[in-house]
Amino acid sequence: MGHIPEESTSFVGRGSELTCLDTALTGHRLVTLTGTGGVGKTRLALRAAARAADRYQDGVWWTDLSSLDGERLLLATVSDAVDLADHTSRMPVETLCEWLSGKELLLVLDSCEHLVDSYRNLVGDLLTTVPGLTVLATSRQPLGLDTEHVLDVLPMAIDGQDARSLFKERTAAAGAGGRLTEAGADAAVDAICRRLEGIPLALELAAAQVGRATVQEVSERLGSRFDLVSRSLAVWPERHRALRTTIGWSHELCHPVERLLWARLTVFRGGFDLESARSVCSGGPLSAEAVGPVLQRLAAQSVVRRDGEHYRMLDTIREYGQWWLRALSEESALADRHAYHYLRLARQADAGWLSADQAGWYRWVNAARTDLCTALDHLLVTAPRYALDLAGLIGFFWSGSGHLHETRAYLEQGLAGYRTHGRERTRALWVLGLTVTLQGQYEDARRLSVDAARAAWEDGDNEAVVAAANISGLIAVLTGQPLAAQVTADHALEVEPGRPFVSAARFRCRLVRVFALIGLGKLPEARAEAEALRDRCVELDECWTRSYLDYQLSIVALLAGNPTAAACHARTMLDGKRLLRDNFGIALGLDVLAAAIAAQGEAERAAGVFGVGQAFWRTVGHSQRGTPELGPIREECERSARAGIGDEAYERAFRRGASADLQTALASVLDAASPIEA
Repeated sequence: MGHIPEESTSFVGRGSELTCLDTALTGHRLVTLTGTGGVGKTRLALRAAARAADRYQDGVWWTDLSSLDGERLLLATVSDAVDLADHTSRMPVETLCEWLSGKELLLVLDSCEHLVDSYRNLVGDLLTTVPGLTVLATSRQPLGLDTEHVLDVLPMAIDGQDARSLFKERTAAAGAGGRLTEAGADAAVDAICRRLEGIPLALELAAAQVGRATVQEVSERLGSRFDLVSRSLAVWPERHRALRTTIGWSHELCHPVERLLWARLTVFRGGFDLESARSVCSGGPLSAEAVGPVLQRLAAQSVVRRDGEHYRMLDTIREYGQWWLRALSEESALADRHAYHYLRLARQADAGWLSADQAGWYRWVNAARTDLCTALDHLLVTAPRYALDLAGLIGFFWSGSGHLHETRAYLEQGLAGYRTHGRERTRALWVLGLTVTLQGQYEDARRLSVDAARAAWEDGDNEAVVAAANISGLIAVLTGQPLAAQVTADHALEVEPGRPFVSAARFRCRLVRVFALIGLGKLPEARAEAEALRDRCVELDECWTRSYLDYQLSIVALLAGNPTAAACHARTMLDGKRLLRDNFGIALGLDVLAAAIAAQGEAERAAGVFGVGQAFWRTVGHSQRGTPELGPIREECERSARAGIGDEAYERAFRRGASADLQTALASVLDAASPIEA
């Protein structure tokens, strides 16, 4: 249970530090690893967290804060890290505290130094309200809470084996191990370790230069570089000098286009791929065709780190590159290029929603969230119209993945900053209406749906009319007004009636119509419409609408007395929602699957599935939600299961499901033959 990133390179030494950290985690609820950049705080925390995992009943959960530029996404990032997809309108910190209450876990917060004030408040709230929580943080400075236990991470001892072993292992991993057997190599390694004061990142950067030069040549060039720095008036603080000198030396060894790309890549806050690097960073002496080879050379020199098809830059190296970007006077231009690049990608994601690429775009929008927020923050200041456009484009994706607070905040800020009528504003209104609906604030959502409908008619945009009707129809469905929902959907679909499958808005509106038919008890008609729409989704290989259609078909089958078909549709729905990482949809699907299993006579398994469903409901901050007809189905599920095995056995099975690891439990639910284990 939990999540700890895999170590991408070998872990070297640090035996005494690990022992000390193990002891600290046993005796303190807040432990902070401090030390200069590049000293190895993250790697030490990663290894210690893995060693301590068995001590925490609810696991170890890792949160990387290094990509955050300001406090705006702090709570959202921590919530994501612990599998909370908050669908409430409450203060996010309240929902997070409630989600963690009763749990016994280790929360690792990596790279906190740029968020100390906000981080201090958050950790204080969490430790006060969650007695089973232990926090391990890495930061260049302490947090400053009374309960904090600080461990200062020092460089590797230069008179021991750790620094030499690290340098040699990184050299060998880069394919230059043969250089270590050359004459004078051992003495040169010792000299390098002394010069670089045992700082791991500095040693890795130096090791990356071996191959193009001998170890002895690397040592000599480093010595010359240190002599130059010692004569310079612009000297860094003593404890930073070795690392900064090594980074500066690595920078000097780069070709001019490599230095240029290094500086420009610092505009990315999170990971980036080659295509994004080309789009944002090419220009002038750096052609788009050259970006790939130059990026590979920077990776070979450990300036960027590669993980599959994506790259990222360590904070300390990014800071150096940002200094050069300012010196080049390219900060503003790169921020523009970065923002408009992500706007273009968001438009592609929106255009690809009704296609086989849909699930991939959902994953991209969530993975790129930090850079999308960076783009939004920039555009809100420099180009409010485009900020509103971007917020509306990604808002539907984010709202479907549980990022409701960020979606709402950006949409409200965008609408306040750009009041001109038109496509961007109309779309933002209906996406905000959907977001507020999912938070359960139906009166506010109704007002927004009316505003969106009025704006759509004024724009003369038929698809926007359908999109606005989708929101008002959904509100009617959720508040027990199926006839109003049907009338709303039918009226909107009559706009250009000969084009039933032409847009994503029409798919969603037809989905609302099926919900309305179920609520009206028109089951044969609902099934026929759902099957016809599902067939079209299958043709397109579309996932979001299809998964909700399987949910509807599952309910229809249950109400019609066919639990086997209901269970089949529910599992298919869950497959789709898992692909989209939609915990709200997963919780709905688990409820209807539990009811189908109970109707099949498998009372104990039904209780376990119902428990897993409750665990997923907790991840969205609600007990249970859904259309009105789902309530009686849930009640019948529990009644029949309790009658089948008795209250005591039901409670045991339910608790087993509710306490299981979410993803493991979901996988066992989808495998009908697999038992649900705590």
